[in-house]
Amino acid sequence: MGGSDAAAVAETLAGDEEAFAGLVERHSRNLFRLAYRMTGNEHDAEEVVQETFLRAYRRLDQFKAQASVGTWLYSIAINCARDLLQQQKKHQEHRELESPERPSALEREAAGEPLPDRLALSAELSRQVALALRRLTSKERAALVLRHFEGLSIEEIGRTLGLRPSATKNSIFRAVRKLRRVLGPLAPLARTTP
Repeated sequence: MGGSDAAAVAETLAGDEEAFAGLVERHSRNLFRLAYRMTGNEHDAEEVVQETFLRAYRRLDQFKAQASVGTWLYSIAINCARDLLQQQKKHQEHRELESPERPSALEREAAGEPLPDRLALSAELSRQVALALRRLTSKERAALVLRHFEGLSIEEIGRTLGLRPSATKNSIFRAVRKLRRVLGPLAPLARTTP
């Protein structure tokens, strides 16, 4: 697949726009999974994927052939997700300043009570995981998602995020530690479901 990706890049640069469509087809599913785990919802994930391919197409001439196209696209997607989350954070802070008596998004999320059946518990656990992921820094979240959800090696993650292996391992370790701290109280609840 790596060879066909490099060929598709070369063909696109030579003027064959259909070759880029092949890259989109091959990588959009993986990029969507990454973006969904970074943003926490489908709409934002779709927006990140679209922006990723738009940026990649515009910067295709900057792609270095010795690198993996997939790693390059992951790197762009992570930056797009970070940009989107930063914009949303600024927008949320602005809204909260305009309406200080209104509860924060986290308070509104925490106020919902799960139903007693297993499906509701599963939805609650998923929501808590998503909230916990949002508490991580963007670097920690990206490293964790790439390692534990996408299965990338430490070296691949380091290249994607521009980190040395030791810094990559550190980011993953900090992310896991934070998640355990936040999600730890939910573990007994998850084990007791029928």
